Amino acid sequence: MAASQSYDTDEPEPAPAEAVPTGLGDRLRAARRANGFKLDEAAQLTKLSVAYLSRLEHERRQPSLPALLTLARAYNTTVSELLGEDGASAEPVVRARAAEPVEAHGWTYWRVGSPRRGMQALRVRVPAGRADGPGRVHPGEEWLYVLTGQLRLTLDGATHLLGPGDVAHFDSGLAHRMESADAYLPVEFLMVHAAPALVAFSPCLPAHV
Repeated sequence: MAASQSYDTDEPEPAPAEAVPTGLGDRLRAARRANGFKLDEAAQLTKLSVAYLSRLEHERRQPSLPALLTLARAYNTTVSELLGEDGASAEPVVRARAAEPVEAHGWTYWRVGSPRRGMQALRVRVPAGRADGPGRVHPGEEWLYVLTGQLRLTLDGATHLLGPGDVAHFDSGLAHRMESADAYLPVEFLMVHAAPALVAFSPCLPAHV
């Protein structure tokens, strides 16, 4: 397709009958337009396909966590705001009862920090089994603390097995993959991602596009 072709449209694509709208698609579309991007321009910036972005905005596809991080950076917002959690932005304390789980591409995660901060803190549960797709690459640093299960962390080609209480802290510009080391049990961990204030934009590589 020609680079000048616009993929932006105000006509919503009907969601499948079994889908329950969450508002994420509308927020993604609003954030993109607030930055003046057409779909093809957003695709070029994030290295995510136009078709994938369109499916996200029409809620015909669930984004992976790396894709959400990529889109949040590209649209000058945060994952929490894209998920509609900006109402708690001024709260310094996150109560357990208020931490609603969010599922994205098989992963479940909970916000465990204020959304409008330089660090994004999440509690993450990764299902059992091996992960597909390329290693993720994006600017900043990541800190992981394993809560339950066994985490297999592949970092820059080297594999590390982490159990409860183990910690990993690394440059997220290195290709990395996180998955459960157990074929039957999920792994749960705390993750803090800190994006540097001054860094050239480099998108996450989602596990599935």
